[in-house]
Amino acid sequence: MRGGTSKGPFFLEHDLPEPGVRRDRLLLRLMGALEPRRIDGIGGIDSLTNKVAIISRSRRDDADIDYLFGQICVHKNTIDYSVNCGNMLAAVGPFSVDTGLVAATGSATNVRIYNVNTGKVIHASISTSQGRALYEGDASIDGVAGAAAAVWLDFKAVQGAKTGKLLPTGHRQEVLNGVTVSCVDAAVPMVIARASDFGLTGHESAGQINADPDLLNRVELLRRAGGRAMGLGDVADLEMPKLTLVAPSRTVKGGIAGRYFMPYTCHTAFAVTGAVCLAAAAALEGTLAHEAVGDASVSPVLCIEHPSGVLKVEANVEASGDDERTVASAKLLRTARRLMAGEVYIPVTFMQTGNTNGATL
Repeated sequence: MRGGTSKGPFFLEHDLPEPGVRRDRLLLRLMGALEPRRIDGIGGIDSLTNKVAIISRSRRDDADIDYLFGQICVHKNTIDYSVNCGNMLAAVGPFSVDTGLVAATGSATNVRIYNVNTGKVIHASISTSQGRALYEGDASIDGVAGAAAAVWLDFKAVQGAKTGKLLPTGHRQEVLNGVTVSCVDAAVPMVIARASDFGLTGHESAGQINADPDLLNRVELLRRAGGRAMGLGDVADLEMPKLTLVAPSRTVKGGIAGRYFMPYTCHTAFAVTGAVCLAAAAALEGTLAHEAVGDASVSPVLCIEHPSGVLKVEANVEASGDDERTVASAKLLRTARRLMAGEVYIPVTFMQTGNTNGATL
């Protein structure tokens, strides 16, 4: 499935081994993660095409589907389940309808998705017809060519997805590694810094940023410092927290320019969960995101300029106590497409030694 600006295989949970080392080993082998070009698997060569979704019918009263996201770490040949992927999330609803896990309801179907990674619920509204998901439409998103059917994602109460707090350190600004940052946790924990503090305008292409190894190293060291400050411990082997460099928008009043790290390279567009977090941060006076938006009144809709265009997020942040805030909801538009369905094969020797629990793949 393509979900937003990412793609990867979707597996039904009952077709896989139980969670643990055997499942991870199987997925890494299927994705071809044991060699750099991925020619012996179905994965890609960068983070956006090395993602896995594991889907099952939910037993929760507030959800229809359980969605577990796995990021294949291309630098380490490991799988990280610590974060969600909002782009892949866009394809969960269509996949669930097409596989019969959720019954379509007329021309629009609402799918309640429980993200196992973060413990949060997201509502996806998708187009359906004759019991199937519709993929053709006139909605478009920057970073993906052409148009497709709209998928509306509504994230519910996403503050403190990993740390339990919207502001994990208790500060809206602080200094880490000599750099002023804002640490915010909404949908994903994120370290926000000024692009200018890294000698950037904030409007560089992903290619320009990724061609500077010294810059990437500085960003990574700051990300790790942010992880420690947010109580996440040593995050050297984790994909969270994420880090975003921000600057004032050049084209949209009340907008913001963002360069999002995945975390080891700059994203060619912008992650959905990162956009939710940045929009929540922009609504909090005193954060670097709010500062970058400028004196313009912050409307619920934030326009994020990224290397491939613009992403719009509507975040509703409400007061919930003395200096406390709740992200009641965050909505944004994505698209998705089913690319193929079938069987993926692994070597017989792996089947003999890997104990896949008899999974048919």
